[in-house]
Amino acid sequence: MTEDQIFFLNRLALSAGEEILKIYAEPFEVENKVDGSPVTKADAAAEEIILAGLAEKFPDIPVVAEEAVEAGNLPAAGARYFLVDPLDGTKEFLKKNGEFTVNIALIENGRPVFGVVSAPALDEIYWGGDIQEGGGRATKAFKGTIRDGGITDITPISVRTPPVDGISVLASRSHLSEETSALIARLTVAEQLNVGSSLKLCWVAAGRADFYPRMAPTMQWDIAAGDAIVRAAGGAVVLAETGEDFVYRVPENAGKDDLRNPYFLATGCRSLLRDVAPAA
Repeated sequence: MTEDQIFFLNRLALSAGEEILKIYAEPFEVENKVDGSPVTKADAAAEEIILAGLAEKFPDIPVVAEEAVEAGNLPAAGARYFLVDPLDGTKEFLKKNGEFTVNIALIENGRPVFGVVSAPALDEIYWGGDIQEGGGRATKAFKGTIRDGGITDITPISVRTPPVDGISVLASRSHLSEETSALIARLTVAEQLNVGSSLKLCWVAAGRADFYPRMAPTMQWDIAAGDAIVRAAGGAVVLAETGEDFVYRVPENAGKDDLRNPYFLATGCRSLLRDVAPAA
């Protein structure tokens, strides 16, 4: 990603977030998708902004976006495509706790090479991935503060070394499964933080926590942007069953169900994965 492209994608995430906040501040109706999950007009409004921006700036790169896929529009993605979740954490949006995000990720050959996650109600934005610098490339991650329509207080972020007296574990606020709770119970945990949306991945990347296990359903667009940031910050997102790095693919003639994720583990330190090997 060039500096110009990063600025554009960050600005796009901010614009979508601004539209979401307009709806967030007013009474709105809630509908249910086929799978029973909630959706509001904020999801559609944010996705419309993002799709228009990506079509303008990156006309040759297919876009796999949540609400478009829900409507039956899933393009042939190939090896390089964008993944968009215009409003991750709709349940947190409905609860008015601010823990929802805008997510845009670029996938290349199965790997998330760049991602931006904006949390508009919290005035936070995170981004990271493969960045062109001069004549070379670097892998970096950043956090910024959203202020007056722009980004200030930009700082590099990185994962941390886990504390010896117990780790900080993140779990979903609205989708905590029995399998996830059982896995956490096998760890030496100093604190468990329940947080909504892809913020959990961003917190691992920023060193606010050490481990995020997800033993419950998610979709590719839910995690790709946060995954890119975790990897850029020095962490890893791996398959819970095998410990292999998470890989993103859109099979030929795919449908929505083909984009469901297997269970995964996000960590700032791969050594923690030894402690969560399947129980005998």
